[in-house]
Amino acid sequence: MLVSPAMPPPVTRFAPSPTGRLHLGHAYSALFAWRAAEDAGGRFILRIEDIDATRCRPEFETAIYDDLAWLGLHWDKPVRRQSEHMAEYAAALDRLAARGLLYPCFCTRAEIRAEIARAGVAPHDAGPNGAEGPIYPGICRALSPAERETRLATGTPYALRLDAGKALGETGPLDWQDRERGTVRADPLSLGDVVLARKETPASYHLAVTLDDHLQGVTLVTRGDDLFAATHIHRLLQALLGLATPEYHHHRLIRDAAGARLAKRADAPTLESLRTAGRTPAVARRLVLDTGDG
Repeated sequence: MLVSPAMPPPVTRFAPSPTGRLHLGHAYSALFAWRAAEDAGGRFILRIEDIDATRCRPEFETAIYDDLAWLGLHWDKPVRRQSEHMAEYAAALDRLAARGLLYPCFCTRAEIRAEIARAGVAPHDAGPNGAEGPIYPGICRALSPAERETRLATGTPYALRLDAGKALGETGPLDWQDRERGTVRADPLSLGDVVLARKETPASYHLAVTLDDHLQGVTLVTRGDDLFAATHIHRLLQALLGLATPEYHHHRLIRDAAGARLAKRADAPTLESLRTAGRTPAVARRLVLDTGDG
């Protein structure tokens, strides 16, 4: 009788951005990843996603370490900070550009919305990570090489977009394994030609997180269900760059009494506020997990 080899213990991660204090939603995501590793004898990694220099603050990074340690979590060292690895992201972009899979986009968000409105298609208010705006209709994909060069030469601001249709033509059909949904067929075209870099942000969330997970040996990506759609693009990037494909588990989100997702911009309750109120770490963990798992 054939015996299936035992699965190796998972490597999970929690990857916050230091743009504010950790709230209960962050705590649930961190505890979810930590438990997935701890229960199976695996490893838990902490990564600081600090590419956005305009919003990230050193004091918030320090607070992340303090909050997670207060909760009783421990993680592998050293901690990877994205701002220290720009050369790796640039090299990945160069590989994609050399294959003709990137193009400069000179459109503003207002111009994208106007183009979608003219086409009679209702814009999406949020993209795969909740902040990217409407799905891009491919306006600059059709620019001639001469027009692109002219705009670049005049210093017109631009972003680098992935030509998703051309990329998928190279890779063919793709899928991934999700612990909640089973085998999922990747549909990156549903997200349009996503941005992989901007002048002020040399690597987008999509590119950086996909490369980081591979380089850090993450085998189980646990994150909120609001990022499920982003995995379509991440799976495509994995195939294009020859990266490992981890297993995924997109968990439910903690919401407030009105049903809205907890968010920094909405002043969600923070771990700092729990400490100030005299809650112990054990009580805080129980509160977070009961709210998320209930």
